[in-house]
Amino acid sequence: MSTPPFLTLPPSARALRVVTARGQFAALRAEPAGAVRGSALLVPGFTGSKEDFIALLEPLASAGYRVTAVDQRGQYETGGPHDDPAAYAVAALGADVRALTGALAAEGGTGPLHLLGHSFGGQVVREAVLAAAAEAAAAPGGATLPWASLTLMSTGPGPIDPAEAERTRLLVEVLPTMGLEEIWQVIQQMEKADGERARRRPSPEVAAFLHRRWLANVPQALITTGGHLVAAPDRVAELAAAVTAGLPALVLSGVQDYAWPVPEQTAMAQRLGARRVVVADAGHSPNAEQPAATAEALLAHWG
Repeated sequence: MSTPPFLTLPPSARALRVVTARGQFAALRAEPAGAVRGSALLVPGFTGSKEDFIALLEPLASAGYRVTAVDQRGQYETGGPHDDPAAYAVAALGADVRALTGALAAEGGTGPLHLLGHSFGGQVVREAVLAAAAEAAAAPGGATLPWASLTLMSTGPGPIDPAEAERTRLLVEVLPTMGLEEIWQVIQQMEKADGERARRRPSPEVAAFLHRRWLANVPQALITTGGHLVAAPDRVAELAAAVTAGLPALVLSGVQDYAWPVPEQTAMAQRLGARRVVVADAGHSPNAEQPAATAEALLAHWG
């Protein structure tokens, strides 16, 4: 999971709920002080939340972008059904992204909309783009996609790395019989035994938030999305067609990544014909670990 460096919202930002045709989604919204150059929708990954992007809000808003970061269905403050696996299938989550896109467009005055997905969120936004592209191709006379660009951050073409997949399978297996608090305590013991992770312990405030966020997850969402991560199909060739048809893409990562190897992400960028940015001194969450450099790369792509 991403660990936000802080939790205090910048002056440009506020919490809100975005109302869509598929329900309400908890969000953080940052507004530029002056003219709006464009807008962005930021989608978090597995076990993540809108707070993963908190350090990006101010630099992106200062550059003229209206930024909306959301909790996906089943995450933190959005919630979702506890007994409906289909609600958390990647196609359903992709439909949520399209509904959010429509709701943001309906607000008006926001300029071109840029779409970003982090980690598992990258595969969700990929699903949204593919569904929209298929619908556009079937429309009489064709149609354009509702996004000005796509960013895939710390995500890969298919399943996660085998070592991470094994840990995720274990989580999926125990969720039906163990409570989230019990699992959390096990995770904490494992991290204490890991010297490197123990040295990177967050502040007490952020640690309390991570605990609170974990307990707010819908277990069924973790089971379904975790199952996807260990067996995700490679849909890069399909996505490349949408990119070639006029959706500029950026593949961004840190120099290390435990979920998808960095060379695998580079190869995905080549297959997509996408820009490629590797952020120095960052791992799986450059949005939280190196927000200034990440914002710079995003602004270059959006511009």
